[in-house]
Amino acid sequence: MPQVIRKYCHVTHRSATVNGKAFPVAEVDGEGKFLTALYRSLKIDYPKFFKMDSLSKLGFLASELILRDEEPRFAPREDVAILCFNRSASLATDALYQVTIRRGDGCYPSPSLFVYTLPNIVTGEIAIRNKFFGETSFYVCKEWDVQQALRMAGQILCDGRTRAVLAAWVECFEEACEAFMMLVDTENQPGIPPEEIAFSTSKKTTWKN
Repeated sequence: MPQVIRKYCHVTHRSATVNGKAFPVAEVDGEGKFLTALYRSLKIDYPKFFKMDSLSKLGFLASELILRDEEPRFAPREDVAILCFNRSASLATDALYQVTIRRGDGCYPSPSLFVYTLPNIVTGEIAIRNKFFGETSFYVCKEWDVQQALRMAGQILCDGRTRAVLAAWVECFEEACEAFMMLVDTENQPGIPPEEIAFSTSKKTTWKN
């Protein structure tokens, strides 16, 4: 089945782009506050954002950049799937959760952190926000491979029900934190050639959030 990339975005510790063009972000108030600045620049009213871990915030904001002009927005849909990848799963939050367990006698593991000790919470946050009821999956692999992601998206699009896939690399662990997301579908011709959006993940993107 023919498939096209309709939109893509890239988010790092200090910039956000949509289809290769910079998205304007309000001045960052203090080191490490880029995600919050991007949230405010998107003019989103979603208080749950501030309870998310950094990995979920990153994936959530990438999806907002992709979907903000889509219509209808927030109508329940069973024909949109979410496909995410990264290399570190939820290790950043796992480490924080482990600290709450090691505090000695009488400690109480943090339930607010426990919620985010699975990487597929990212797909869940996006699905809940947008009322997507299609397939959601999260894979852990060494590096982002656009062609592999497109092949897997194509397989999902062949199920006879799915009409669009959000395919993304969402990584946030130690010094490597960035997201790349594509909206892949079968309806809009022509699309954006994959070679125009070549993207290789960085292992040394400084980001403290």
